[in-house]
Amino acid sequence: MHPIIANLIIVTMLIAILASLGYSLFYLLLDRQNGNRTFKGLAIRIFLSMLLFIGIILAIYVGWITPGPPPL
Repeated sequence: MHPIIANLIIVTMLIAILASLGYSLFYLLLDRQNGNRTFKGLAIRIFLSMLLFIGIILAIYVGWITPGPPPL
């Protein structure tokens, strides 16, 4: 896999995670009677975060992406 494609996938997942967090915040502030939509948004955010983490670990293991050197 080309590194640019891997970077686009990672950035897209991060945007989806932030959108899910915004969705949860929106319904936390607006939906006073029932918290199901807030809970659903936070559950989706956790799922996407775990999927991204596992995907990055798998991509490093397979060799699609390589981690950079540690900062000095």
